[in-house]
Order: sequence, then structure tokens, then C-alpha cells
Amino acid sequence: MRSPWAREYVRRPKDYIWGTEPSSLAREVSDLLPPAARVLDLGCGEGRDSVFFASRGFEVTGVDASLAGLRKAERLARERELEVRWLHGDMAHLAFDGAFDLVYSCGAIHYVPRRERARLVPRLKALTPPGGYHACVVFTDRAVYREKGEVIDYFVRGELADAYANWRILRREARMIPCAQDGTRHRHSVEVLVAKAAGAEYIPDDQAPLWE
Repeated sequence: MRSPWAREYVRRPKDYIWGTEPSSLAREVSDLLPPAARVLDLGCGEGRDSVFFASRGFEVTGVDASLAGLRKAERLARERELEVRWLHGDMAHLAFDGAFDLVYSCGAIHYVPRRERARLVPRLKALTPPGGYHACVVFTDRAVYREKGEVIDYFVRGELADAYANWRILRREARMIPCAQDGTRHRHSVEVLVAKAAGAEYIPDDQAPLWE
């Protein structure tokens, strides 16, 4: 798989392509967490959500494959006088220490090939104690638009929910989001999921909305 954003971060070192304010999902899930929670932000890019989590008093580790993106993220944290631990590397192969109250990813896990995702998700779930959360936004194959030459292993219908079948799914939503990062107005189909680790006890998903 290939993401074009590492190249864009190099080409535009002073600009924050995604802005500096947090995503709506980061704001939503931050309210679920206890004080001083440990957060792992996978595919953190330029750091907007990692820095937001740090501003809430959480202990944050931001991970990205782009050094240029992490340099921008570090600059943003420094400007706001916040501390974040930054890790450079491929999320599918890095080793993570300790437990995390939230494993979070906004628009990145779909760049991990499906075969590697099948190993990654259980490993991430093992890092999360009972009562902890996972939250993510992923691109799905309902609407495919190749942006800046990117190569994506799109999530298929039910793939994400199946990966969390033994967790309590708090939110599951399929929707379309507008984009124009390549200069052409288009839309991406995404799935948003927030799930809570239920430990050994299976909690059935009887409240999550179905796919549209």
C-alpha cells in the first residue's frame, strides 16, 4: 500500500495540510477517557489529534511513517508547550510498550494491507485493558477515489465490525466525506467505529447503527 501524504509533508513543510484543530472524533472520544489516560495515535500525521489529546492532560504516543509529518507534529506540540512521545515507523511492525486506554487512528489503518491488518488489530486489542477504547476512521470500498496516486486496501463491508465482534461497539457509522486535497472536489466513503474492551465477558452489539 502507498500513502501520498509523506511526500506532501515534505513538499509543504510549513503548512498544516489537515489543519491544527482536532478532528470531531478526537473530541468525542476524549470525553470517554479518565484523567491521565494513555493514548496511542496511529498514523498521527502532522499531529493535530495527538496534540489535542495532550492538551487534555493525557499521556500520548503519536506514530507515523513520515519523519516530515512528525517534525511538523513536534513543532505544533512545542508551540503549545505540550509533551507528546513521537515514534517513527510502520504501525504494522512497531512494538508498543505498556497498556493504552485509547488506541486511536483517523484515516490511516486502510493503508495497512488487509493481511497485515488481520495481525495488527488483535495485537492492538491486547494492549488495551478491560474498559479501554479503540476509535478509528477508515476508508471503505463503497466509493473509491484514488487521490495523488495513493494505493489503499479499502475496508470491505463488515470487516471492521467483525474485528471487534467480542467488544462493545459504542458507535458505528458509514458515511461520505467531502475532499479536495488534489484540487478536484470528490468524496470518500468511510466507516467510523468506537468500541470498548469488554474483557472476557462478551457484550452483544445491540445499539450500533447498521450500514446505510
